Amino acid sequence: MFHKEGHYIITVSFIITAMINLLSKSFINNNTLIYSIGIVTIIILILILQFFRNPKRKAKINDNIIISPVDGKVVAIEKVYEKEYFKDERIQISIFMSPLNVHVTRYASSGKIKFSKYHPGKYLVAWHPKSSEKNERTTVVIENNIFGEILYRQIAGAVARRIVNYAKVGDEVVQGTDAGFIKFGSRVDLFLPLNSKIKVELDQIVKGAEDIIAEK
Repeated sequence: MFHKEGHYIITVSFIITAMINLLSKSFINNNTLIYSIGIVTIIILILILQFFRNPKRKAKINDNIIISPVDGKVVAIEKVYEKEYFKDERIQISIFMSPLNVHVTRYASSGKIKFSKYHPGKYLVAWHPKSSEKNERTTVVIENNIFGEILYRQIAGAVARRIVNYAKVGDEVVQGTDAGFIKFGSRVDLFLPLNSKIKVELDQIVKGAEDIIAEK
């Protein structure tokens, strides 16, 4: 199963791959070169298919927990001053996604969308300390019955060039369902209340909609 955000790119990639291989067979007399071109184009196509895969996961809906919004590696757990929305201290958990990870963003909790804003920006590497403030990004706040307001931020990386965000102010969203997509390498930051019980560690590999990030 592939994510809908990848349907166009996948179709175009198939067409381009087929055309390159047909042309190489028609105009190149070197069989080794033809074979090499075929291998390279198929590998690229497989990587694109892998990037846009969308494994179906059904989260156990529970307002007492925050689940991972994405697949990736936990690269930061720290108390920070969140200055865009809360303007106070929060616990920030950052999850880095390599191009090989599933890039679907899922809602970390159920609740009502209170804030949703897109910010154009730079394309620093996603693990850069300033990427949360300088890169292209979206900021979304969900009001949850137990945690109160939680914030997550989709951040484009050095390769990513498009963030898709489905959250609209006033929407009632369900934990674990699709919240968006980040194309080709990225990061997601979660900002939680200081009294949240964090259930992950640095360098831990997490799966979206499955692993628990925090609980009350």
